[in-house]
Amino acid sequence: MAWDKSMTETARNLPGISGRYFSAVLNGLARGTLEVEFPDGSCQTFGNADGIHADLHVHRPWRTLIRLRIHGALGLAEGYLAGDWTTSDLTALLQLLGENDDVFGGASRPSALALLAMRLRHRLRANTHRGSRRNIAAHYDLGNDFYREWLDPTMTYSAALFGESGTPQTDSYTLEQAQQRKYQRILEQLDAPAGSHLLEIGCGWGGFGRAAAAAGHRVTGLSLSRQQLEWAEEQSRAAGLQDALAYHYRDYRDETGQYDHAVSIEMFEAVGERYWPEYFETLARCLKPGGRAALQVITIDEAAYPLYRETPDFIQLYIFPGGMLPTRGHLQRMASAAGLRLRAMTPFGLHYAETLRLWQERFNAHAGPIGALGYDTHFMRMWRYYLSYCEAGFRMGNIDLVQFVLERPEYGT
Repeated sequence: MAWDKSMTETARNLPGISGRYFSAVLNGLARGTLEVEFPDGSCQTFGNADGIHADLHVHRPWRTLIRLRIHGALGLAEGYLAGDWTTSDLTALLQLLGENDDVFGGASRPSALALLAMRLRHRLRANTHRGSRRNIAAHYDLGNDFYREWLDPTMTYSAALFGESGTPQTDSYTLEQAQQRKYQRILEQLDAPAGSHLLEIGCGWGGFGRAAAAAGHRVTGLSLSRQQLEWAEEQSRAAGLQDALAYHYRDYRDETGQYDHAVSIEMFEAVGERYWPEYFETLARCLKPGGRAALQVITIDEAAYPLYRETPDFIQLYIFPGGMLPTRGHLQRMASAAGLRLRAMTPFGLHYAETLRLWQERFNAHAGPIGALGYDTHFMRMWRYYLSYCEAGFRMGNIDLVQFVLERPEYGT
């Protein structure tokens, strides 16, 4: 819908209507406090002093109302991207709303017609061979210069491990050190002898590969991002590790080799539900008998999965097209069906929350240089919302991060 000046002015003259709507939605807020400010300066406070405090500054009440009524939670995100509302702490606001989702009723749900359109949009971007190349390029080929501005020097785009898997020890590790600790933890879980040949499905910018090669292993890395592969190859040569590292622009489903062990760090989320069994079948096929696979995967709470599966969210529609988070149960059942045995499972979701917090800080601190690369205000808001949305999810426990160690049994065992 096009919004002209007269409609905007009308919106500003309707704090009563929008105020009553927000009151109807937020009066049941039971955990935490939310202060809502309208364009005329009037404020309403909801909730109680227990829990998180957040603020919401509504700049265009009418547009905010319509987006919420039509697209629900996705409409809230789209309103932020459009500048219809702002907040001083996006993560706190999203966490507060998430922790009170049970009292909002249908306000966070899209209309039937909008839901149908969202499902169609999501399904049209399925991870077929061609779709995977398109979907990966849409996110990872934004430019190495963009990611270099806010990732750590290892160019690692996955959760760091700040100590052990319990409470993150953020005062004891820099982000770079915590990323290296994560890589060392994965190598420890594989318990591979020097000289082992490792397959990495989704090698990113090569951070794990370089750590494994430095430990005496050979690594074959697969990716569908040409820019990531270019960076990984350059860095392997710069480190003098090119003889131990081989990178290929290849879909994991097309891999035919066999390896001593395998690693896949936060790649499974992009596979898509339809292709989950094929992923595990490929993993089992590529492992030698007795070989182990270390997977780091973002999982979603079992109770939240049915609604999540039926309602494509902001991440699927704006950030990772074609993606889908599994539950722990999905991973265990599919691994077993492919003939893989579970050896270990370690959750550490709060470490991801800390990683995202640090990424957000770095992203905001480098907003000027990122903007100079040609990214507009809408894009910057989209990435801030994405980082805060994920951080809030991990802090609430709606999503978690788990390292799984699987093993292909020896013949006859």
